[in-house]
Amino acid sequence: MTKALLLATLALVPAIATGQTPPMAPDTVAEYQRVRPQADYIRREVMIPMRDGVKLFTVIVMRKGTKNGPILLSRTPYDAGKATWRNGSQKIEDILPVMDKEFVNDGYIRVYQDVRGLGKSEGDYVMNRPLRGPLNDTAVDHATDAYDTIDWLVKNVPESNGKVGITGSSYLGFTSLMALIDPHPALKAAVPQSPMVDGWMGDDWFHNGAFRLPGFDYFTDQMARKNDGDVPYGIGDDYDAYLDAGSAGDFARLYGLDAFAVTRKMMEHPSYDSYWQEQAVDKLLGARKLTVPTMLVVGQWDQEDSYGAPAVYRALEPQDTNNDMVSLVIGPWRHSGVNYEARELGQVQVKGDTGLQFRRDYMKPFLDRYLKDGAPQTPTPPVLTYATGADQWQVTPKWPMGTPTPVYLQGSFGLSWSKPDGGSDTYISDPAKPVPFVPRPVHLRENDVWRTWLVHDQRFVESRPDVLTYTSAPLDKPVHIMGAPKVDLWAATSGTDSDWVVKLIDVSPDGSELPIGIEIFRGRYVRSFEKPEALKPGKAENYHWSLPNVNHVFEPGHRLMVQVQSSLFPLYDRNPQTFVPNIFNAKPGDYRKATQTIYHDAAHPSAVWLPVVGE
Repeated sequence: MTKALLLATLALVPAIATGQTPPMAPDTVAEYQRVRPQADYIRREVMIPMRDGVKLFTVIVMRKGTKNGPILLSRTPYDAGKATWRNGSQKIEDILPVMDKEFVNDGYIRVYQDVRGLGKSEGDYVMNRPLRGPLNDTAVDHATDAYDTIDWLVKNVPESNGKVGITGSSYLGFTSLMALIDPHPALKAAVPQSPMVDGWMGDDWFHNGAFRLPGFDYFTDQMARKNDGDVPYGIGDDYDAYLDAGSAGDFARLYGLDAFAVTRKMMEHPSYDSYWQEQAVDKLLGARKLTVPTMLVVGQWDQEDSYGAPAVYRALEPQDTNNDMVSLVIGPWRHSGVNYEARELGQVQVKGDTGLQFRRDYMKPFLDRYLKDGAPQTPTPPVLTYATGADQWQVTPKWPMGTPTPVYLQGSFGLSWSKPDGGSDTYISDPAKPVPFVPRPVHLRENDVWRTWLVHDQRFVESRPDVLTYTSAPLDKPVHIMGAPKVDLWAATSGTDSDWVVKLIDVSPDGSELPIGIEIFRGRYVRSFEKPEALKPGKAENYHWSLPNVNHVFEPGHRLMVQVQSSLFPLYDRNPQTFVPNIFNAKPGDYRKATQTIYHDAAHPSAVWLPVVGE
């Protein structure tokens, strides 16, 4: 056989005869094990059974060699699998969220679970699933699911010490609070962060009756089983997209959002009826005995859930006779910013990474105290807040700390501590030209816009004729406030309904305007949140509501500023300024211009009451 013939013959021999993979071997594998033997962690995926037979997908992560470790649980609608695989890596710090580093490096067992009906969990999903009772005729809710989960974990995770803490932000803050209702005996501590507590009063869906339009994107992104994602209204100016659609209800119907039960529930309950009242977590917890030490956390500029944590603190604090069971933390953060690097927020600069400072110096010692065997019994600050302006953490025995002190709107658009001696100012509010909440073009979905809008320099609206601006003289000494400023506004409208927006602003010597608090109030609720009424044209009404809780120092040379307007769009839906039973169903002809009058006289002394503390 010649050499050429031999080579040709060998080429015809099947590849398997030479130990090679056949060319037509299928290239797919049933499963690839992402966690390799060299990984420094253990990652388990389990389905935990609930009392009704539904199983919830749960991921358990710990460092190899962990023994007698406390469990730190989070119950999420945002995919437990992804939360525990942030990056493909064999290092535990890489796969878990940033905030978990300090815990897993000190023997904690980290557990994430998909709430029922989402992710890989079984069952039906209901937004903010109500507690068993009038709104929930089933035998299960987030309280029972947390109980059953904890019960399973302490019995089936041999590396644990049988003690469990629960934490998480936003929806995860809500599920953390729900775990405190009839809690499992093994639940020893809770750190709810920016929790969704009352969706009508001041968290995600409404603020004092005004509907928050970005919620529509949340519904489609979270609840569409197929073709999920944002509402497909395009990539132009969101201001135009919402304005052109008409009412919030028209927008929902235009894009088929009324196919979502949650949308219909919002539209069917525009006022603070039993649907909202019986879901309010602060009310649920306030009616029960507090048995689990709880640290409530919120950002001073939380653009989504500024209301919840302070509301729960107010509900629970009367039970805390020794001032050691419930604490409140307010940091210089955006929504959920506590769990990330937090050195700045828009124009706000702070000293160092305040998120890390809190997690390392306060949150972890708090959890260690109750969860780790033999840990130091470090006292927990009753209240911990970050003083913006002074740029430092401060510990106080209670909240609020300040004495309510009015700063009054004055003639010639002044602002001072003296009572006003007369006058009023007017502007035309036109629903066809609502005041934008950030400069146009508005792109709500961009993180740089959404996360920082509460600290955006307000000079962009000062030239508008439908925004009134009242400014003090430069301060000759610091003004330190610790609490929630209270709006005390005397106003009238030529229409039969109106929204009122008030902003408290810190004006620097260079002219930049830092919002300290911004909040809206829907006028029809001036007498009752449950039963709205038409306003009487031209009648001065006294409106009361709160701005978000803050710890802030207005420095000498700075000026106080208050702005008043009647829209904040498209963050909130437009008020037609004509009373209709349900604003979701307002017709184009209902939207009318109105003359708005802001009073500042002896009989109608409009003011913002600041919680001032002595220096």
